[in-house]
Amino acid sequence: MKLRSSLIVIMAALTLGLTSPTTQAATVVAADGDISPAKQAFIQAQLDAGFTESEVEQFLAKANYNQKVIDAITTPWEAKPWHLYQPIFLTEQRLAKGIEFWQRYADTITKAANEFQVEPEIIVAIIGIETFYGGYLGNYPVIDALYTLGFHYTPRAKFFSKELANLQMLAKEEQLDISNLKGSYAGAMGFGQFIPSSYRHYAVDFDNDGQRDLIGNPIDAIGSVANYFHQHRWQKGEPIALPLTNHTLPEHLKVWQGEKLHYQVADILSPQISLAQNTDLDINQPAMIVELVQAQQTDYWLGLHNFYVITRYNRSPLYAMAVYQFSQQLKDSYVK
Repeated sequence: MKLRSSLIVIMAALTLGLTSPTTQAATVVAADGDISPAKQAFIQAQLDAGFTESEVEQFLAKANYNQKVIDAITTPWEAKPWHLYQPIFLTEQRLAKGIEFWQRYADTITKAANEFQVEPEIIVAIIGIETFYGGYLGNYPVIDALYTLGFHYTPRAKFFSKELANLQMLAKEEQLDISNLKGSYAGAMGFGQFIPSSYRHYAVDFDNDGQRDLIGNPIDAIGSVANYFHQHRWQKGEPIALPLTNHTLPEHLKVWQGEKLHYQVADILSPQISLAQNTDLDINQPAMIVELVQAQQTDYWLGLHNFYVITRYNRSPLYAMAVYQFSQQLKDSYVK
């Protein structure tokens, strides 16, 4: 159980881009602190959105402060180097489970891949890395997690209070049972670990049963993950990432750290730094440099548009690389 909870902590932190190891307890409002202004602002926003005062009060009455949520969000699990991070996610057990999932839902995955123009192995890889194919959905009450972070965690209070608002809207739209809704400490839910705003904007009813169920319905989850990538402009058939020859970088180049892509391939490749294997590329396309710290050396990769799209699902370049490499394992091992 310790491993399962640790994985959920890691993934939730990465999904929201919580990568700062400098977060201190001093930035967190005490459990008994005065949060009435924040609550009043939340209530007014929900009233403006069409909820009654009674509905908002009843919704908030179901939420409780959870110190474990604060403890989790201030723990920098994501600071692991690649050589320690990669073995957590790329395992024979996960690969076997992924092949089993792919074979079981082959028709659905093929339909989603064709409809949303996303490679099937990417869909399967995301669900596998996020929740081990529904095995680790999270144990935190989602309303408690978002309430705690929205009103008691200063660095991201605005973000999480908006997610709490989206949760109330989502619960009404999809008839979700808030009292029994569990997820990550950051409020991510279901097979693909969607936060409430992503659930509302990107979830699809892929089996046409009248409900977008990402928590108990893997078919909807498959279609929704594919739609998420489609909406973020995934380019089917285009390369994702390519290894570079160098173990050090020329001084004029910088590793990608979450910003919008400002390099082009032509800005990176030169006689000083080149692709490990010859590949035809449009040198004018956006690109980034990805750093992977190994035990004995540092590897560098050329990340392209589709790699950047994976980071829209999760900001960490290590996460994106794990998804990419796992997807290639799945593709190489899958037998129809």
